[in-house]
Amino acid sequence: MVRKSRLTVFMEAKAIIDAVLDFDQEKTAQLVRAHLDQGEDAFKILDHALIAAMDEVGRKFSAGVFFVPEMLMAAEAMHAGLEVLRPHLARSDIKAKGTIVIGTVKGDIHDIGKNLVAMMLECAGFSVIDLGVDVSKSKFLAAAKKHQANIVALSALLSTTMAEMEAVVADVRAKGGSSLKTLVGGAAVTASFAAEIGADGYSPDAAGAVAIARNLIAS
Repeated sequence: MVRKSRLTVFMEAKAIIDAVLDFDQEKTAQLVRAHLDQGEDAFKILDHALIAAMDEVGRKFSAGVFFVPEMLMAAEAMHAGLEVLRPHLARSDIKAKGTIVIGTVKGDIHDIGKNLVAMMLECAGFSVIDLGVDVSKSKFLAAAKKHQANIVALSALLSTTMAEMEAVVADVRAKGGSSLKTLVGGAAVTASFAAEIGADGYSPDAAGAVAIARNLIAS
C-alpha cells in the first residue's frame, strides 16, 4: 500500500471538515464512504475529520461566529458521516473516550440545552447515556453504576431546581466513588454555584462542556 504524505492526509481530512462546517450532510457521508472505500482506517476518519470538525464548530461557537442553529446543523452533518462509519467502528476494538450519563434534574422538563450538550459530547467520541428530563438523584446514580460512567452531567434551567442539582452532586460524591465526576450547567447555574455545591466541572455552553469532560476524564 502506498503511504500517504502528511499533506495528503491533511487535505483529505480538511475536505470532510469543510463539508461538516458547510452543514452538507450528503457530501459528508459521500466523502467518508469514499475514504473507507480507499482503505482509510475508520478511527482515523472519526478522530482526524469528524471529531476535528466538531472541535472547530465549538471554537466558532465560543468566538461568536456560530450560534445554536449552526451547531445543530453541523452536528447533523457530522452524524451523517458517523452513520457511514458505525458498521466499521463496531467491528473494531475502538473504545469510546469515556461514558457520560446526562439528564435534566428532577422538577425541570427543559431539554434543548441538555440535548445539545449530549449531541456535542457524542460527536466528540464519548458514549452518552441520556436519561431525559425530570430525573431523580437515585436514577442518575443507578445509571452511572450500571454503565460504569466516568461523568454524571446535570442540567437545570429553573432556579427552583438548583437544590435538586446540589442533592444529586452530593449523592454522587457520597456513593459514586472517587472516580465518578460531576459536570453541571444550564441557564440557572453559575460557576460560583457549581463550586459551592462541589461539582467537579461547570460549563456555560455545549462547546465548553466537551473540553471540561475531556479534562475531567484525563485527570
